[in-house]
Amino acid sequence: MRYRRVVVAGGSYFFTVNVAERQGSLLVDYVDVLRDVVGAVKSRHPFEIDAMVVLPDHLHALWTLPVGDADYATMF
Repeated sequence: MRYRRVVVAGGSYFFTVNVAERQGSLLVDYVDVLRDVVGAVKSRHPFEIDAMVVLPDHLHALWTLPVGDADYATMF
């Protein structure tokens, strides 16, 4: 399958991440680890976290790349 994506330097991206075990509370049980990991990635690849909601089995996020940066795949 070929995905079509718009490449916009400095663009904002909304995404959802689900854990494999949807009945658990993995993300809120380890929210401190999640915060540390996201912080480590953010220190190597600058981006803005506009909004992020962490729920027990999934999270939603809205991130914006720096001006001139269109490499959203590196963030993930």
